[in-house]
Amino acid sequence: MSTLNQPSTAFTRSLASSNRAVKVTAVVFGSLLIAAASQIEVPFFPVPMTMQTFAVLLVGLLFGARLGAAAVLVYLGEAAIGLPVLSGAGNIATLLVKPSTAGYLVGFVGAAFVAGLIAERTAGRLWGTFAAAVAGEAVLMALGVAFLAWLIGADNAVAYGFLPFVLGDALKIVLAVAVARGVGRLSLPGAL
Repeated sequence: MSTLNQPSTAFTRSLASSNRAVKVTAVVFGSLLIAAASQIEVPFFPVPMTMQTFAVLLVGLLFGARLGAAAVLVYLGEAAIGLPVLSGAGNIATLLVKPSTAGYLVGFVGAAFVAGLIAERTAGRLWGTFAAAVAGEAVLMALGVAFLAWLIGADNAVAYGFLPFVLGDALKIVLAVAVARGVGRLSLPGAL
């Protein structure tokens, strides 16, 4: 592994060098973390405010691009098979009633991947981790707002799907960076 592609933290390095069972366990744990965070919700129209963004960014920052995106895909798979993991204990059928969240759900995959990719390349430095989280959030918002604009128009999408979330998402970015840096100092037993 070249220096450029080395995972950024002791935790990420130990996860990257772990066996397949540990990686699968981490991915499933990440999906469950996202599912739990989706239940912490402030009802809002047309898109609810949840802690999913925090969990998605954290999983990307800690697990790296591939495993972070895999955790989000497992989470979406759980919703697709009918498990009540989406906000409001919804599943994929929720999108038929409330399609406004579909772009954000797709954006979760990109957010975890981009945050993980940048975090892998910034070697655990504070500003690199922060930049990774901000970039992940930007991908998430770009996809979410773009799909919402298709449904309700660009002005309304920005007014209802972006602006109300700026402050809360900024706080979730700071929280994800703080937790990632704290957990990032840990390593998995026997993995290093």
